[in-house]
Amino acid sequence: MALILPPERKHFYQFPAIDHWNSLYKLTAFDIFILIPYLTILTILAIYGIHRYHLVFLYLKHKDKTAHPHAKLEIKPRVTIQLPIYNEMYVVERLVEAACNVGYPRELLEIQVLDDSTDRTVEIAAACVEKYRESGFNIQYVHRANRKGFKAGALENGLNLATGELVAIFDADFIPAPNFLEDVVDYFSDPQVGMVQVRWGHINREYSLLTQVESVILDGHFIIEHGGRHFSGRFFNFNGTAGIWRRTAIESAGGWQHDTLTEDTDLSYRAQMAGWQFLYLPHIVCPAELPVEMNSFKSQQARWAKGLIQTAIKLLPRILRSELPWKIKIEAFFHLTANIAYPLMIALSFLLLPAMIVRFNQGWFQMLYIDLPLWLASTASVSTFYLISQKELYPDWRVRLRYLPFLMTVGIGLSVSNSKAVMEALLGIKSSFKRTPKYRIESRKDRWATKKYLRRTGVMPLFELSLGAYFALVVFYAFVNQNYPTIPFLMLFVVGFTYMGLMSIVHMTLHRWLKNI
Repeated sequence: MALILPPERKHFYQFPAIDHWNSLYKLTAFDIFILIPYLTILTILAIYGIHRYHLVFLYLKHKDKTAHPHAKLEIKPRVTIQLPIYNEMYVVERLVEAACNVGYPRELLEIQVLDDSTDRTVEIAAACVEKYRESGFNIQYVHRANRKGFKAGALENGLNLATGELVAIFDADFIPAPNFLEDVVDYFSDPQVGMVQVRWGHINREYSLLTQVESVILDGHFIIEHGGRHFSGRFFNFNGTAGIWRRTAIESAGGWQHDTLTEDTDLSYRAQMAGWQFLYLPHIVCPAELPVEMNSFKSQQARWAKGLIQTAIKLLPRILRSELPWKIKIEAFFHLTANIAYPLMIALSFLLLPAMIVRFNQGWFQMLYIDLPLWLASTASVSTFYLISQKELYPDWRVRLRYLPFLMTVGIGLSVSNSKAVMEALLGIKSSFKRTPKYRIESRKDRWATKKYLRRTGVMPLFELSLGAYFALVVFYAFVNQNYPTIPFLMLFVVGFTYMGLMSIVHMTLHRWLKNI
């Protein structure tokens, strides 16, 4: 039964009549040209989606496992707390205060403020350090005149001056609890343990819709990814902060290296390949501040995406050639290459409208038995992944499910900036370490728009808005051809790209307007 609009409704957008049940439709050269890359990309995305299901399976299978200290340390080790900062004038005092409030014998505790700042943070941090030094704390202020190696360079420089057997690291947006060291150091009673990572908390989760979504994203990473990998015997990574390293593990693995933007993941894999064991403690939480401004959030995600691909290029050949078990090799491959999905998503976006036209002409059989399963494997796994993480963490998890659709739109919207980052990594294009600005936003009463450090938008938001408009056209096409079941899914693309582009422009415009008042 052909779907043909009545004569009075024919317009320029009218496509040829579509027989949804015509299984004898013959493919043209154009159809093949569109379908081969479309199905190839969709299959690759589906494989990564199936891997996401596998991580959920690993987590559920092993979630009752917990790491326990090998023994209670009779003689406490000397600990160095490293606080790497760069232009953190709003949060540096909070950070130093939290580090000094950590309970541990003072004669065994050393604190380093590793400052690469170029603004007023230098004076604020130096004065803060001096205040606590006069109060009897063993705290040093280490300022570098250049940012060689960025964060990895600062940590490396600090390690050369450090006296601790264990090294705890906290970024500027973290607030370690007073009992942090007491809770963690006993896990190093096992001499094979090289690093212990704790779970991140979110002090400003309720600030906005964006921070709510960010918290869900991080919860999924720390519950499903870390939990599934660690407790099933796979490698997982130090997250750059809220963890403690054994100094000899850093040194024996080759030290901090700054040829990738994710120096933490790079060192993590090198250390585990060298035989060190890593522990993940999900029951210990270190609160942190989530980015509240869209351009800062995008910059953070792009840095992580680019850094993981750089680490994949650097280490995957060694990992795959090694004698490690295949379960570790396979997981390392999926972990380090997962962000390749972003440029694939952009390519798929441009192919979607012509692929829909071809598929409609072919009939429903191919769409139901080929496209639909691939799309479900690619996308439904995302909802499952984050749903389980929320269920594991929060008694009111059902209420928090309302953020899942918006989380999917944000993930789609990130594909533009993250695709650029991934392609730069693949092409070997180097870039500086763009740290995520922190504004000390702890509650809804706090404001960020008049503060420094906001990222510039560039032309990327215009491209994101263009993709939003393009998908609006795809939705229109689906509506005209009465393909109503696809419209909710397609709207995720419309909302995701439009929201990402619009909020990037709005946040920057708001900042400039308030700054000039």
